[in-house]
Amino acid sequence: MSGEEDINAEVVSVFPNKVRIAVDDLASFQIAEQSLRVGSFLKISDNDDVSLICIIESFAIELREKRDDTKRVYIVEAYPLGTLCGGVFRRGGDELAIPPKKVVPASRAEIAAIYANAFAEAQRCCFSTLTRQRDVKVPVHGDRFFNKHIAVVGATGSGKSSSVATILQEATSAKASEYTGLNNSHIVIFDIHGEYKSAFPSANLLSADDIVLPYWLLSDGEMEDMFLESGDSNNYNQEALLRTLITHCKEMANPGAVKVSFDSPVPYDITHLQNCLANLARETKDASDPLTIETKAGVVTSFADEGTRLTAYAQALIDFAATKHSKINKGPYADGSIDKFVRRIAAKIGNPRLNFMFGDKAAKATLEDVLRQITGYEKTSSANVTIIDLSGIPFEVLSITVSLVTRLLFDFAYHARRTSGTCETPFLLVYEEAHKYAPRSDLARFKASLNSIERIAKEGRKYGVSLLISSQRPSEISETIFSQCSNFLAMRLTNPEDQAYVKRLLPDTLGNLTAGLPALEQGEALLIGDAVTMPCVVYVRPCSPQPSSNDIRYYEIWKNPWHAAGFSVSFDQWLK
Repeated sequence: MSGEEDINAEVVSVFPNKVRIAVDDLASFQIAEQSLRVGSFLKISDNDDVSLICIIESFAIELREKRDDTKRVYIVEAYPLGTLCGGVFRRGGDELAIPPKKVVPASRAEIAAIYANAFAEAQRCCFSTLTRQRDVKVPVHGDRFFNKHIAVVGATGSGKSSSVATILQEATSAKASEYTGLNNSHIVIFDIHGEYKSAFPSANLLSADDIVLPYWLLSDGEMEDMFLESGDSNNYNQEALLRTLITHCKEMANPGAVKVSFDSPVPYDITHLQNCLANLARETKDASDPLTIETKAGVVTSFADEGTRLTAYAQALIDFAATKHSKINKGPYADGSIDKFVRRIAAKIGNPRLNFMFGDKAAKATLEDVLRQITGYEKTSSANVTIIDLSGIPFEVLSITVSLVTRLLFDFAYHARRTSGTCETPFLLVYEEAHKYAPRSDLARFKASLNSIERIAKEGRKYGVSLLISSQRPSEISETIFSQCSNFLAMRLTNPEDQAYVKRLLPDTLGNLTAGLPALEQGEALLIGDAVTMPCVVYVRPCSPQPSSNDIRYYEIWKNPWHAAGFSVSFDQWLK
């Protein structure tokens, strides 16, 4: 290796975000253990104590006239990352005198030392290495990484799902000391394609057949998404009626409760709601006394107040007397205005695909049962990871399901923090393909999930709930959610809109470093954020076991002998 005194390189210009270096002899500028390329590190210094660490962004050759000859000069442009002083790296800042005296390629040992010394050993979480030097580990600060929201973005086939699995496997295997059993990590994965079961064989797996999310836990926004039809001119009146009736049904079912409101997480009988609506849609009243009704059999009943009337309506269907001119009139909802509303509710409640909300198990479940299930705190067993398989959830209630689970986890963490005064069980919520239920959209069907996830994005960290947003279309994700992320793993992105969106929202001005997003190989990513000592292109190590998200080998399979598809099995599953 040539000595530093033989290296003929000098800084020719300095900008706030770029340094230009002229090299006369490129062969002597390189060091034996590595070849220079875009992404390699340089060390620029004016003395032995302070150095500016830069990453090469571009390379060019200039021809310069020198007396009667033409000289080739190699121009290297590099982006400054931070200063190295006394062996300690610090992001940003520049303590160099102008012009700097010495430019050398940073050695592998120096780069490795920067990453190794960045954080205390107990705080290091390592799931990647430098792309160009894969023996150099790149740790992140564990607390800064997981307690601030994370975004993992990348096109299909970039290794996004595998990278997410690697990160989560590292989190669930980390231990502060030598002990057996589970560590205290708590991760909930919203798995829209059913990919992560194979990566976490010991996880608490909840599919549409297993999960229980009782209807009585739905909030006002979720209930509206469930039962109201977008664009219906009667939505306002139907919403007000629904709130009144559900509140009354909850009061009926919980007579000992001190205070019951529409949002109280207490059970009620869904049949009572249906009976109320059916009776209101057909009721007739005494024209002179609206609290008096008459049946076809001639039975006259006078109610003490409106609440008593609704209680009677909830308990049984009533065969009302026909209207009589000036004596018995139709009720205010018996004009047909809520007929479609009543049928819509009946159709949702009777839909067998929604048994996880309206079935017998859901009706009998308690709030504690539901929370134990989705947090992995089962009475007989526990799990670090809960996978909510959304692939079998009907699309029309996908947003509602995500919203309900997200909101329950936030409320659980909120009340646990208020009770104990500290956070003993922080949660990480992983939203796979987040653009499908947290998009940049004003459509009513996404309102519930957007509100719940955006609430955690803005407030969750105070109570020990953080997000990991994973998506192949970052430009379609709610900007409120994405802009709250402090750590980014940006993998290959080929769509220009996605590239521009990610570049605009990244917290550091990385110049041309982000221009390489379309050219990254599978498993490579730009790692940047509060948790990493300096922005860099990394290779995320393959996870083991892998999620079932590998590309289907079309041509390899097509070359095999004809295979008859399992029609009976497929249709049995399809028709469930």
